[in-house]
Amino acid sequence: MVELKTDTSIDAMYEAGQVVSRALTAVRQAADVGVSLVELDEVAHDVLREAGASSPFLGYRPSFAPTPFPAVICASVNDAIVHGIPTRDRLRDGDLVSIDCGAELNGWVGDSAISFTVGRARPEDVRLIEAAERALAVGIEAAVVGNRVGDIAHAIGTVCRGAGYGIMDDFGGHGVGRHMHEDPAIPNEGRPGRGLPLRHGMVIAIEPMLIAGGGDDYHCASDGWTLRTNDGSRAAHTEHTVAITDSGPRVLTQRA
Repeated sequence: MVELKTDTSIDAMYEAGQVVSRALTAVRQAADVGVSLVELDEVAHDVLREAGASSPFLGYRPSFAPTPFPAVICASVNDAIVHGIPTRDRLRDGDLVSIDCGAELNGWVGDSAISFTVGRARPEDVRLIEAAERALAVGIEAAVVGNRVGDIAHAIGTVCRGAGYGIMDDFGGHGVGRHMHEDPAIPNEGRPGRGLPLRHGMVIAIEPMLIAGGGDDYHCASDGWTLRTNDGSRAAHTEHTVAITDSGPRVLTQRA
């Protein structure tokens, strides 16, 4: 069931979203060659603590997971698409890094993700990240009252496929509110004019996940969490929490 949020609730979710925004900004600034993923996790954790927020990631255990998630960020590097567990592995020159972070503040959740390179960027990685950001932007543009979920999915998929990238078929965006994952599901590919109508008060996470090799296949790593490309190609992941309002989409996790 989809819960429509009041304007007051959306304002509260904006506050949670801004904690996420600050955490991602701090992680991006701290990321450098030689920095470990665990250190980046602690940077994000510090931002959450200072804001009086908690992490919806830490201890999260969906049905597919063998263990609760042990961190406040997902840190996915190179061929890891999403759900990477922060380890003591250190970033290397040219790595492509995707960071997903959430925050719960006063009972409301914000969720967002960024992708970036460390050190000397490979041109193909820059193009991949730019395509992910374009896909996110057009998905947000389609998140208007009167459209349907399929319009968002179609907008994202058109950018991804048009650039020659693969898409994970069974992972995508989702509703956000009191919990990190709520209805409805927001696919990254679909048919326009199909699916649930978009209404004022819906809050969703829109999150393109692009596979550079062009294929859609992936597998779960031995840690039971990290999803990696089957062909070893790199991946990018971007995400914003977005409120659908009568005056247009409102990005609750907008970064400065």
